[in-house]
Amino acid sequence: MTEQRVLAAVVQMTSTADVERNLASAESLVRRATSLGARFVSLPENFVFLRSEGEPVVEAQALDGTWVRRMSGLARELGITLLLGSLPEKVAADVRVHNTSVLLGPDGVTIAAYRKIHLFDIDLPGMEHLKESRAVRPGEDAVVARAPFGPLGLTICYDLRFPELYRALVRAGARVLAVPSAFTERTGKDHWEVLLRARAVENLAFVVAAAQVGHHGRGRSSHGHAMIVDPWGAVMAQVPDGEGVAVAELDFARQDRLRRELPALDHTRKFTVG
Repeated sequence: MTEQRVLAAVVQMTSTADVERNLASAESLVRRATSLGARFVSLPENFVFLRSEGEPVVEAQALDGTWVRRMSGLARELGITLLLGSLPEKVAADVRVHNTSVLLGPDGVTIAAYRKIHLFDIDLPGMEHLKESRAVRPGEDAVVARAPFGPLGLTICYDLRFPELYRALVRAGARVLAVPSAFTERTGKDHWEVLLRARAVENLAFVVAAAQVGHHGRGRSSHGHAMIVDPWGAVMAQVPDGEGVAVAELDFARQDRLRRELPALDHTRKFTVG
């Protein structure tokens, strides 16, 4: 059952190869968000470790590993729903990892996990050279998590460019779409906000997008601008620069009204291309 409203927060971080520093920063920022009243908080992609391109992934984790247990204790202490934007999950019999989001409930128990489906492989002149598939094994399953406040569609970063995934999540009941990210500085300045707002508008859904920002190491920088977007496409809250949090209320009664007034989700038709 969906609550009438929930105060949500997105965290913006500058993660590096320093795991302990990243964990401490994440904890501090989550506490700041809850001090502002947030009951649902999202951390960004790669919040515990963000490597320079070409560096090995350190300390790949099981989903009951030390990083998840530490953040589980924080969620339980604060009584919040906490989305661990992503971390490297061990894969049996594979040198690669999954890039995995973990949703924790207010009791610290894992509600759901999502393994990133679309992997970011680019080689554009004058831009960053990144090939996520060298180290990451793609996931296969779309996930709608049953969060305490209602159905939450889980995605990660590059997934944002594939609207069919978001429509499938909404068709499966998602009211909120999470997009924890480490969007590159070069692509982010042109594409980040417009894509987030498009996913919100076309699905009449809230979009909650935590973000990495700044320089992470050799050859790796992120755009930032963590934001929360409403179902009409308006940016409700944003972190303009640096590490910080942005908080906004998700009003599900208003979402219901917007979906009644503009029932585009009911107007989808099957068609063929001749």
